[in-house]
Amino acid sequence: MTRPNARTQARAAARLAAVQALYQHDMEQTPLAALLHEFHNHRIGATIEDVEYAEADIDFFDDIVKGVQARLGEIDVMIEDKLAKGWTLNRLDKPMKAILRAGTYELIARHDVPVGAVISEYVDVAHAFYEKRESGFVNGLLDAIAKVART
Repeated sequence: MTRPNARTQARAAARLAAVQALYQHDMEQTPLAALLHEFHNHRIGATIEDVEYAEADIDFFDDIVKGVQARLGEIDVMIEDKLAKGWTLNRLDKPMKAILRAGTYELIARHDVPVGAVISEYVDVAHAFYEKRESGFVNGLLDAIAKVART
């Protein structure tokens, strides 16, 4: 098995931090500038309560968080279009919404990142929050969105 390179690890850390920031924004409505400042200066690369937060690609983190906020309406419509009949975004819990929003943003805006990489990275992020079933849900939903976003 090959070890991921530093750029891959920094982007993976940026994705996880972006999901955490989007979740916090959804919970507390923290203004975007304050949220970014908090993550830049107090979370990314820090050790909090014996948990070491990895160094992240800050520009990539910022792009995901700002991009999701800028295109939230479009992203939410794309997610809702792929949910099962009778399901709405409001039925999903906040961590799941944050994961799907970040993944959808990358699929529609970051054409420099291959579809397979986006999906597998957000499945990995889902593993940090959920069991296997939910990770499969992330995989299937982002794959369906990719078919629309990257055609």
